[in-house]
Amino acid sequence: MSTTEPTTTSQSTRSGFGWVMLSVTRIALGFYFLWAFLDKFLGLGYSTCRTTAEDGSFTIDSMCDSAWINGGAITEGYLVYGGNVNSPFHDFFVDLGGQRWTDWPFMLGLLGVGLALMLGIGTKIGAWAAALMLIMMYMTQMWPATNPILDEHIIYALAVLGIVYVELEHQSIGLGRWWRRAVGENSWLV
Repeated sequence: MSTTEPTTTSQSTRSGFGWVMLSVTRIALGFYFLWAFLDKFLGLGYSTCRTTAEDGSFTIDSMCDSAWINGGAITEGYLVYGGNVNSPFHDFFVDLGGQRWTDWPFMLGLLGVGLALMLGIGTKIGAWAAALMLIMMYMTQMWPATNPILDEHIIYALAVLGIVYVELEHQSIGLGRWWRRAVGENSWLV
């Protein structure tokens, strides 16, 4: 008579590569936000301070007047001129884009989300802030031209929430373990 031991899955038998890839993806999403902050803040010539000619060529004028550090109206460009005029929320966002106070929460959100996700600290707050920002960006662009419901903003929002909540206790790369010990496992700052 033979006995078989039940198979159990433990943390040690899970895919180490999978945990590392979740961390790398979290960091990449964080860099997506941090880069947007840096480009808008300094005018690095990607979405800010770039002029494109009719033939597709472009010029970059780093630190131009559109850069936030030089007083540029950051949310105005996207909300007033970059939204989909057919979006049911178009008028709401155009009104918001004309108000300079919106630059502050937007830029601080980009910076905070970027740092939280890249460092692995405060990732729950960072994930929810990222999802909220991405859903609002989606609302400016709806309805997407290539899919009647989904675009990259919704995919990123779902991804950041999923990654953070799955990876939270098994963070392979980042300061998350140290942070959870410092603020407490059940803290809202995790």
